[in-house]
Amino acid sequence: MREYLVVFLVAATITYLLTVVAREIAIRTGAVAAVRDRDVHAEPVPYLGGLAMLGGLVTAYLVAKELPFLASSARNDTPFTFTDARAVLVAGALICGVGVLDDIFDLDALTKFGGQVLAVGLLVYSGVQFSFFYGPNGEQFSLDPAQGALLTAVIVVATVNAVNFVDGLDGLAAGVVGISAVAFFVYCFQLSVSNGVSRATSGALLSAALAGVCVGFLVHNVHPARVFMGDSGSMLIGLVLSASAITVTTTFSSEDVLQGADGAGASLLPMLLPLALPILILIVPLADLMLAVVRRTRAGRSPFAPDKQHLHHRLLEIGHSHRRAVLIMWVWAGLIAFGTVFASLRTGVTVWIALGSAFAVTLVLTFLLPIVNRPRLIVEALEPPADEGPRPTL
Repeated sequence: MREYLVVFLVAATITYLLTVVAREIAIRTGAVAAVRDRDVHAEPVPYLGGLAMLGGLVTAYLVAKELPFLASSARNDTPFTFTDARAVLVAGALICGVGVLDDIFDLDALTKFGGQVLAVGLLVYSGVQFSFFYGPNGEQFSLDPAQGALLTAVIVVATVNAVNFVDGLDGLAAGVVGISAVAFFVYCFQLSVSNGVSRATSGALLSAALAGVCVGFLVHNVHPARVFMGDSGSMLIGLVLSASAITVTTTFSSEDVLQGADGAGASLLPMLLPLALPILILIVPLADLMLAVVRRTRAGRSPFAPDKQHLHHRLLEIGHSHRRAVLIMWVWAGLIAFGTVFASLRTGVTVWIALGSAFAVTLVLTFLLPIVNRPRLIVEALEPPADEGPRPTL
C-alpha cells in the first residue's frame, strides 16, 4: 500500500508542476478554448492539460519500476509485470497526441475516432484485451482473438468518448475519473488481500497513478479553471481507466475473482465484473453520452455535434451553482463507483441498505437543494433597488 501511495503522490506532484508548463505551451501554440454559446466559461482558457497528465503517468510508471516491492514482484514468478502498464501508456501517448492535434487544429470527429481505434489496436497488439470470462462455478469462457479485440474496442472507445462528453464544467471530468480510479484501486487491492495473492497488479498500479494525475490537475482545473485538459487529457484518462479494468482478466484466476471480502463470495456475476466495472463506474458520463447521441440524431444532426443540453448543463438550469453542480456529479460518480465495488466484494442486506441510503441522500442533494435556495433567490429578486425606495404594500 505504501508504494502505491508513493506512485499516487508522484503522479499528483508531477502533473501539478507540468500543468504550468502545458498551459504556457497552449498559449504559445494557440490551443485556447474560445468562448462559445454552449460553454460556461466567460473568457478564453488554455488547453493541453493532457500533456501534463501524460507526464505524470509516465513519471509514476518510471518511479514504480524502482520501488522495491513492485520491482521484486515483477522479477519473481507472479502474474504482475510492467508490460501491461507500459502498453497502456504507449497507447495513451498515441491518443493524447491525437488530442493535442485536435486542441490546436480542431480535427474532425472521424479523424479523432480513427486515432481512438488505432490506440485500441496498440492495446490489443500488446495483449491488453478481453480473452476470457469466468463463470459462477469457476468455468472459463474463452473468446477468440477477433471477439476479444472487438469487445475491447467497444469498451475503450465508449469510455474515452464518455469522459470526453462529460468534460463540460471546470473540474468535472478529472473529478469523476479520479473518484472512479480510487474505487477501482480499492477493488483490485481488496481482491488481492481477500485471496492472499500478491498486492502487485497492473490494475492497482494504473489506477493509483491515474488518481494522482487527476488530483494534481484538479488544483489548476477547479472553478474558475486556469487550464483545461482538452481532448488530449479526456481521451487519455478515459483510455487508462478502461484499460486498467481490462487487465483484471489477465491478473486474477477464477478462484480469486469468485472470492469476496471476509471470505464471502462476490455478489456480482464474476464473469461480468471486468466488463461491467468500467461501464458502471462511468455510468454517469456514459448515460450522458447515450442521451446526447439520441437527442442529436432525433434532431437530424450528427451525434458528435456539440450542444448545451448535457447533464451538467441541466444541473445549472435547475438552480445549482457551477461548483455545486460539479460536486453533485462527483457525488453521483462516487455513489456508483464505490457502490459497484462494495457490492462486488460483499453480500448481505446491510450492503443494500447502505447503498439505498446513499442513493436517497444523493437524490436529496440533487433535487432539493435548488428548491431550498429558491425562496431566498425570489426574495432577493423582489427586493426594490436601493434608489427607488420601498414598494407600496397591497
